[in-house]
Amino acid sequence: MSRLSESVVRAMEILKGSDLAADYTVARLLEETYRRRSLDLSDLSPAEQAALVEGRAINVIPSASGLAEKITAAQAEGRSLVVKYGIDPTSPDVHLGHSVPIIIASRFQRMGHHVVFIIGDVTAKIGDPSGRSSERPPLTDADIAHNLSGYQQQVTPFIDFTRADLRFNGEWLNKVSLPELVGILAHVPVSMTLQRDDFRNRLAAGDGLSVAEFVYSVVMALDSVAITADVELGGVDQLLNLQMCRKVMEIREQTPEIIITTPLIEGTDGTGAKMSKSKGNYVGLSSSPDEIFGRVMSIPDHLIEPYLKQLTEWTDEEITTVTGRVADGTAHPMAVKRILAGEVTAALHGLKAAEAARAEFTARFSKRTFGEAQNLPAVSFQEHAETPLVTLLTQVLGFAASNSAARRVAAQNGLRLIAEGVDGEQHTTQLDEGSTQQALSALVGEAELTGEATFYLKAGRKIARIDV
Repeated sequence: MSRLSESVVRAMEILKGSDLAADYTVARLLEETYRRRSLDLSDLSPAEQAALVEGRAINVIPSASGLAEKITAAQAEGRSLVVKYGIDPTSPDVHLGHSVPIIIASRFQRMGHHVVFIIGDVTAKIGDPSGRSSERPPLTDADIAHNLSGYQQQVTPFIDFTRADLRFNGEWLNKVSLPELVGILAHVPVSMTLQRDDFRNRLAAGDGLSVAEFVYSVVMALDSVAITADVELGGVDQLLNLQMCRKVMEIREQTPEIIITTPLIEGTDGTGAKMSKSKGNYVGLSSSPDEIFGRVMSIPDHLIEPYLKQLTEWTDEEITTVTGRVADGTAHPMAVKRILAGEVTAALHGLKAAEAARAEFTARFSKRTFGEAQNLPAVSFQEHAETPLVTLLTQVLGFAASNSAARRVAAQNGLRLIAEGVDGEQHTTQLDEGSTQQALSALVGEAELTGEATFYLKAGRKIARIDV
């Protein structure tokens, strides 16, 4: 029995018969699955390795059996596979959506293969046109350096960089001659690039499409040639780029890499849109444990299963067991969601931080006794007595992005002033849109209270204490 199978047996004992809402159960389960993130998988057979990868992929091209054969051949040669994952540093922020292929890279690494992270310092200046309706603005060297400054630190929880290479494609792309590039382009059919819906749509609409964008995937493919990649990972939106990598490797008389694409994880709002900072439906890898736990807890129930599949080390057997218990009523979706939130928080900050975030969330939202919460932001009543509520929400606390957003929360009955007595009893005042223009002193003064109390301001799921 493999080490992974032994871990699954232990986890299944917990998942099948224990109370999934109990803190003790959750602690045991998270301890088991957290250890799995660093579990040595080198005892898996080539077929088992390929199956583990395929189970979380959208595409394995040409096939999972081809991947198993490639692993077998590499073992016969006494070497590990070279697994490529490339990113263009177009933003300084990394979120959970970016971690999905990196988690697969971690599994390859723990199977004994060699992972190469390629930073596209040259290709970032062209800009990946995938999914774009317009040309990306060009990045300067300063932009790229800024965006890269925190990247490695943010993804380190998912990958061991002491056993992986981190390389810049300028290392070889800056040496490519024009005759060399033209020689490759002469063998790439234009129809291969025009398969892209984004290109056809832009051309049909009369929008700009630069030659640089047109050859982006060819330039990116030279990364695979430079490191003689056996496998490449990427989101499913990168499929056509990755297929070009296979084509260019073939042109350069190399064995084409196997390409593996992963799902684009849906954002926390559950609207169907992919996770994106611009949409505000993301979980940042650099966020605090409390924020990560809370954001995962905010997802709708239908996202629990795909998040378990893409963001954890759970197997299909374990996921089927827990979703089955939800279906038959022996486990509550909220309990499973708390386990999921603990999984993600532990991956980024460790088990102790996950346990503390769970306790903090329980204090804030389950027991509804805000006095038990340890890390609430606070507003000084003395300093902000005459500050309008809308200013507190937007400029002081950052609970709303704009004045209109603050009013919208109020219009949706999400804005409340809560007075909590020393015995935990609460008195809630619903605040309407008009209240957002009132000073804090007026709102506190209108609260009907008897006895000593602590005030809390609640906007949606965000809470702040008012220090009177």
